[in-house]
Amino acid sequence: MIDNKFPKNFLWGAATSSYQVEGNNSFCDWWDWELKEKLEFHSGIACNHYELYKEDFNLAKELGHNCHRFSIEWSRIEKEEGIFDEQELNHYRDVVRALRERNLEPVVTLHHFTNPKWLLEKGGWENPKAVNYFLRYVEKVVAYLTSEVTYWVTINEPMVFVYNSYLLGIWPPQKKSFSHSMRVMKNLIKAHNKAFSLIHKIYKDKLLAKPRVGIAKNTRLFMPCTYKNYLLNKLAARFRDNFFNRIFLDAIKNHSDFIGVNYYTRDIVIVKNLSLNAFWANNCPDSHHNITWRNSLGWEIYPEGILDCLVSLKKYNLPILITENGSCQEKDENYFRFIYEHLKYVKKAIDLGVPVIGYIYWSLMDNFEWDKGFGARFGLVEIDYTSLKRIIRKSAWDFSTICKNNSL
Repeated sequence: MIDNKFPKNFLWGAATSSYQVEGNNSFCDWWDWELKEKLEFHSGIACNHYELYKEDFNLAKELGHNCHRFSIEWSRIEKEEGIFDEQELNHYRDVVRALRERNLEPVVTLHHFTNPKWLLEKGGWENPKAVNYFLRYVEKVVAYLTSEVTYWVTINEPMVFVYNSYLLGIWPPQKKSFSHSMRVMKNLIKAHNKAFSLIHKIYKDKLLAKPRVGIAKNTRLFMPCTYKNYLLNKLAARFRDNFFNRIFLDAIKNHSDFIGVNYYTRDIVIVKNLSLNAFWANNCPDSHHNITWRNSLGWEIYPEGILDCLVSLKKYNLPILITENGSCQEKDENYFRFIYEHLKYVKKAIDLGVPVIGYIYWSLMDNFEWDKGFGARFGLVEIDYTSLKRIIRKSAWDFSTICKNNSL
């Protein structure tokens, strides 16, 4: 008989990030960048989750979730350097308490891509002082929420932030420099390691049970194209895997209580020429491989890749929390198909001894998907952006059956 049960006390939930759902984050670097760049879209009021969070948490509870991941917006807490807004701190404490009242375990992210405008003016994460600025903010927030929170994610997808903001230059501050990106990466590593120690010290000084502190690491599967130049493609795939997946984790493995995994897709790597850029960015065209399933952004959906990623992380000997896994689809039924197919491989990983402790879908609701705007809809809950009405997708109810039964 096949055992489809997940481990006892497994975490089931969905995620959001503050800038993408709250609305009116006008003290943030992204806000000014959207206006400056004159994009076709602007985050604006987003989903108005800042005011409607209780309603949204009611939906999560109704859907059988037992945890919820969200982020705190640094630019709300510290609009001006060194000046902390008590009203905003109280707001996020109310958010956490609203989760607790609904028996939803809070998983709190402290940095999810966005920064206060004043930090950008000081050189952003290229400035080594950014580490101390971040620690000052972390100390203030964590001291406020210690009694309410066990799980802390210090930084969301640090290498995505490095890659998009400082290597490709498609996100603010739009730098395109390998040396700058390496500097930012090193500062983010320092920030996590020091924040980890600081958070543990705060809990210890308050005689509280130990917190669980980690990062949310975007983990991509890099596979070599088998069409031609296989050995060169294999070398490039290993190069990318090391840069995107390994360097950061290797540097923080002794300062982590768990690894958060964000998994979406794979890259099939092909090297078109011997330039350094070819090792970074070239992916195989569709004609070489039988790719039959993509989301509405064109990303390949490759569920079995999550098994490979999870097994590769087993060597760190740390609990693994899937902090994001999701898709934007044209048809409602494909959301649940995506979830179910990925969970089959998550269960296989568990059966192989990978210590997975939870699965958090991205996202609880449709949201502002960064430079992609509002068109990419990842939510279990559909948002009517005209009325802000919440509409639970049928796929969300199908997923809720898994959550409530703790079983496929």
